[in-house]
Amino acid sequence: MGKVAAKMKVMPQSPEIDLDELQERLEDALPEGGKINGFERDEVAFGLVALLPTVIVPDDAGGTEAIEEAFTTVEGVESVAVENVGRI
Repeated sequence: MGKVAAKMKVMPQSPEIDLDELQERLEDALPEGGKINGFERDEVAFGLVALLPTVIVPDDAGGTEAIEEAFTTVEGVESVAVENVGRI
């Protein structure tokens, strides 16, 4: 069984969202078997900064759908998109 690494793009609802708190909420929302292997930040526009977590999930977990669904339910998240996926 292999693992899949996915770089996600998580857009906060507004520039006023505390990104450190949002990171913690995303880590708490991970489904079982998922792991965040670090965060990057990307300045989008007008003070809005996107979080770019790299998520590791087992290959048999059905891809990134469970992670996307979990992240979209987190308070303060506007949208979630998969930027890049690869096997490790």
